[in-house]
Amino acid sequence: MPTPKMCPPELLARDLTGKTYVVTGGNSGIGLVTVLQLAKQGATVVLACRRPEEGEKARAQASADARGRIEVVALDLASLASVRAFAAEVSAKHPAIHGLVANAGVMNTPRGKTKDGFETQLGTNHLGHFLLTELLLPALEKGAPSRVVVLSSCYHDVAQGREGRIDFDDLGFERRKYDGWEAYAQSKLANVLHAKHLAERVRARGITAVSVHPGWVRTNLIRSSLPVWMQDTVLRPFLRLAGMIEPWEGTQTTLYALLSPEVEAHSGAYFSQLGMYRDKAANAGGWPLRSPNPIAHDDAVAARLDRVSRQLVGLPSA
Repeated sequence: MPTPKMCPPELLARDLTGKTYVVTGGNSGIGLVTVLQLAKQGATVVLACRRPEEGEKARAQASADARGRIEVVALDLASLASVRAFAAEVSAKHPAIHGLVANAGVMNTPRGKTKDGFETQLGTNHLGHFLLTELLLPALEKGAPSRVVVLSSCYHDVAQGREGRIDFDDLGFERRKYDGWEAYAQSKLANVLHAKHLAERVRARGITAVSVHPGWVRTNLIRSSLPVWMQDTVLRPFLRLAGMIEPWEGTQTTLYALLSPEVEAHSGAYFSQLGMYRDKAANAGGWPLRSPNPIAHDDAVAARLDRVSRQLVGLPSA
């Protein structure tokens, strides 16, 4: 198996005292590892998750030598009201934010809708994070130079045979037959396009925005496709041989995108850990990597997605 890309040690030794970061889905998986690493380096980290009690358990895992502070705040990305309440609370307490990691997500879920009537995966993975990002932009501008890191997936290219595309005529699968992997690919492509379009809008405000693929990571994200216990026990050695990596390895691309000075020169780009793409040459990843999906580079599609997303979440035109 190819060796996963690893963040340079000097970035993981940087003193982040005085910096504030927001990490969604920070109670488990790579989100939790990201939270713990940033706190270890001295940062204040807002751990956002649906169940605060799970966030408190996660906070208890911080090492004794962690110099930063972890704050747990409730956030349900499948509810626009929750997103607005979260953004208001965090902005009031932290007027300057230095990084937002849009990490939370769902994958290949059964057909369903969010509290606001959006298809579950697009609503949670893209629209919830889209609104959250927009509401936190004033704080990110005050914290500039700052970063927005949106977690996508190599499946924005092809997900189990389904090519990633944005179906503007039927975003919610109201007319076409629902397919969990097709919906996932659409939501993850939306993440890439969101970061691409956002980067152009906020570049002059000192904010860098990128999207990342963390790799095929051993987390609970697989729960809708395979029992987690099977992934973590019976199949673990075989899945490792097939390319599955551990959460610490999966966090490397996020940390690099968040902390490396070199990333500022690549705002709007896509950064990839090991992956599975239609172009096999891309499987080794790249920091950054040009996506093999041609739609990921389509400025017109990115701009249209921005306009449609604004309408859906109730924001005025940019």
